Amino acid sequence: MDFSPASDFASRLDARDPLAGYRSRFAIPDPDLVYLDGNSLGRLTLAAAERLRQAVEDQWGRELIRGYNQDWWQAPGRIGEKIAPLIGAAPGQVIASDTVSINLFKLAAAALELRPGRTKIITDTLNFPSDLYILQGLVRLLSRSQGEGRGGQHAILRIGSRDGDVTPDLDALAAALDAQTALVTLSHVTFKSGYLYDMAAITELAHRSGALVIWDLSHAVGAVTIELDTCNADFAVGCTYKYLNGGPGAPAFLYVREALQEQVVSPIWGWWGQQKPFAFGLDYVPAPGVTRFLSGSQPIMSLLAMETALAPLLEAGMPALRTKSLMLSEYLISLADTLLAPLGFSLGSPRDPARRGSHVSLRHPEGYRINRALIEELNLIPDFREPDNLRLGLTPLYTSFSEVWEGIDRIRRAVEEKRYEKYSPDKLTVT
Repeated sequence: MDFSPASDFASRLDARDPLAGYRSRFAIPDPDLVYLDGNSLGRLTLAAAERLRQAVEDQWGRELIRGYNQDWWQAPGRIGEKIAPLIGAAPGQVIASDTVSINLFKLAAAALELRPGRTKIITDTLNFPSDLYILQGLVRLLSRSQGEGRGGQHAILRIGSRDGDVTPDLDALAAALDAQTALVTLSHVTFKSGYLYDMAAITELAHRSGALVIWDLSHAVGAVTIELDTCNADFAVGCTYKYLNGGPGAPAFLYVREALQEQVVSPIWGWWGQQKPFAFGLDYVPAPGVTRFLSGSQPIMSLLAMETALAPLLEAGMPALRTKSLMLSEYLISLADTLLAPLGFSLGSPRDPARRGSHVSLRHPEGYRINRALIEELNLIPDFREPDNLRLGLTPLYTSFSEVWEGIDRIRRAVEEKRYEKYSPDKLTVT
């Protein structure tokens, strides 16, 4: 599709957008604010705000502990079943629980136990750093026991990029897979460039060498079509506070392929994952299925708010969400090519839409100071990622084409009017 840089063209796109009506279901107290950071924290849905009020005042306030026998105790499994169609999973394989980091630790430890004698863990330098930290901590923990003469030590191999942190080196990934590979763990959409892995191809490649795969869906779920079952994925984790709009610190989720569920046990044994938690037995017996990956008491208020926020995504459906996501990003890139490239910006994301998630990185040597000027003077919220990435997140349910046009125009103004020059290059705590 050919895009015009004229502002009225964006209005015409909005008029034809079948998802435009969903924007009214979100809290938007400042209509002048251009919010392009839904890939970090999604907007609040009005329904979730009301559900949280009701849960606090009526359930917690009046019912007290009786709320557990109403809908609290079953919340992790019930919400997992609602997330399942958004990630291409059949029932009984997804549960809402804990954080991405904790879930990754649980699944990585369980996967390595299924591949005794294999010592290699493959990831990439484009992965979200906290995922790498979890792997490093797990390897350190395992090395202490392995140092007592019980086999070789695990090692992490990080595949690099071919083009400055935009595209992973897929040839190097293929070459690294061998009979020593126990686990491959990658972000389905990488956090800086928005590169979208071919999940089916990578999973098949790993399985050929006998390795298991964990996919981090955090920057994909809710904006990218995901087919875990079709791709024969083994495990997955993901957060709910980005495109799923679950709220700051909302509980994460995990997926375990049904065929593996009775073979694996979580390394964190908690009472919510116990077979009969209210028998209060002194020895742990794992619950059947994916429920065994629950650990301690769950954050009920956050779970209930997040559950309500899922409703509009399930109504809209992933095909429509992905279609709009691609149109938004194609439109943004077209505007950036026309209006921002002459000002020193370059594209930091894949140009091929089939290999791109739902955020776009624009690179500029003054990216951080431009980001500061946009937030503090021009009422535009993107975010910044080292070394020079201005990230623009496009959330199909509430981002409009007019917002995209206005956002690019405000970035142009920040540079042409040299507004960024007054800001220090020293970084704030949160960028």
